[in-house]
Amino acid sequence: MVRKPVVATISKGGYLQGNAKGGLPSTGGSEPPEQEKVVLKEEDHPAEGRLHHHRHHHRRRDLHLSQGRAAEHGPAWDCSLVIWTVCGVLSLFGALSYAELGTSIKKSGGHYTYILEVFGPLLAFVRVWVELLIIRPAATAVISLAFGRYILEPFFIQCEIPELAIKLVTALWVMVLNSMSVSWSARIQIFLTFCKLTAILIIIGPLRQTQHFKDAFSGRDASIMGLPLAFYYGMYAYAGWFYLNFVTEEVDNPEKTIPLAICISMVIVTIGYVLTNVAYFTTTISAEELLLSNAVAVTFAERLLGNFSLAVPIFVALSCFGSMNGGVFAVSRLFYVASREGHLPEILSMIHVRKHTPLPAVIVLHPLTMIMLFSGDLYSLLNFLSFARWLFIGLAVAGLIYLRYKRPDMHRPFKVPLFIPALFSFTCLFMVALSLYSDPFSTGIGFLITLTGVPAYYLFIIWDKKPRWFRRMSGKSFK
Repeated sequence: MVRKPVVATISKGGYLQGNAKGGLPSTGGSEPPEQEKVVLKEEDHPAEGRLHHHRHHHRRRDLHLSQGRAAEHGPAWDCSLVIWTVCGVLSLFGALSYAELGTSIKKSGGHYTYILEVFGPLLAFVRVWVELLIIRPAATAVISLAFGRYILEPFFIQCEIPELAIKLVTALWVMVLNSMSVSWSARIQIFLTFCKLTAILIIIGPLRQTQHFKDAFSGRDASIMGLPLAFYYGMYAYAGWFYLNFVTEEVDNPEKTIPLAICISMVIVTIGYVLTNVAYFTTTISAEELLLSNAVAVTFAERLLGNFSLAVPIFVALSCFGSMNGGVFAVSRLFYVASREGHLPEILSMIHVRKHTPLPAVIVLHPLTMIMLFSGDLYSLLNFLSFARWLFIGLAVAGLIYLRYKRPDMHRPFKVPLFIPALFSFTCLFMVALSLYSDPFSTGIGFLITLTGVPAYYLFIIWDKKPRWFRRMSGKSFK
């Protein structure tokens, strides 16, 4: 596909193609005029800013929503503290493994790039296929539903929030988010991080009561079949450590910045999350109330903070906005790299000439997000997306082990002990396999959609002798 005419044509409609660093690639060996340069604007200073952005991605997940479900599927509700701690350690192991991958394979794209490097184009295509059809729409729907619930909470203090109201507010908010410019959203990123930290500090502050620790390890009997779902909810809250690897080519001095950002952020986040759960258990909230609550942070605030409790759902809702904002940031880089490899239509890597946002990708993802938003509940969506996400993250980390033996002379500025990626990848793949039994419907659908990536690869990428009508439809999209 000839790049220069495409860029010229798309430019008339308000789009230009960005490169992996957000710039406009040159055509014909010469730099384009200054007025034609359009970039995916960076939000921060290359080093300190990436560290801040990485910490925000960790804190962006709805800890307060995942907490009850992690306790529900754990062996005993107080034992969910153990689950949260183990998930934090596992996330650290995964993050350290990604630090080695990111400093050894200095390309943007994260999971997609590492799977492409190790396992080849078929699995890499399937990875970006499920990102487009499952992971990104479902992840946006999940965090958007959390936003809708928390933002409506102050208006429904004495009654249950109607599910339709939550979904309508969520749909409206997704449209608002997708229409924002990068410059505007970047201005409030630090404020959103402050909101998340404030919510956590408010919750951690009242640590004082210990009556619920008297029988800390009593409760329901342990069940191995409940562990995958508890694992999904715990790991979901910590997820975000892999987003720095989506922008490796943009990181200043990645050999030092990536490991430093990962180690600092993981320690801070793990301590903050475990202390938040300890705070929940040291209040007068009973196990039954915890499990029945759809928004644990609100239940906690109502019990302990009095009139000030209205501030907590607002802070958490703003944190959810930061999550969705970060998702747009990450997906633009992933789709560009996949387009660069010829695995996605080139238009999905293009950016709006004024807003500097990946609007074509947003337009494709928006209807899929709306379908998931109105067709499923939050927790079934979590199970749905978690299957595909942790399957490919486990494969990517397993690829690190493969590279150790296949390419022992590969330059590795940062190297982790081999037991770290081995334990992490085994845990991911084991839990993914077990989840097919624990929740066969949600994870089964995710598995079937993942399998559709194989015929799609041969249809769109490998098959050369396409009919004329098919070439007209897709020939100008895929390289």
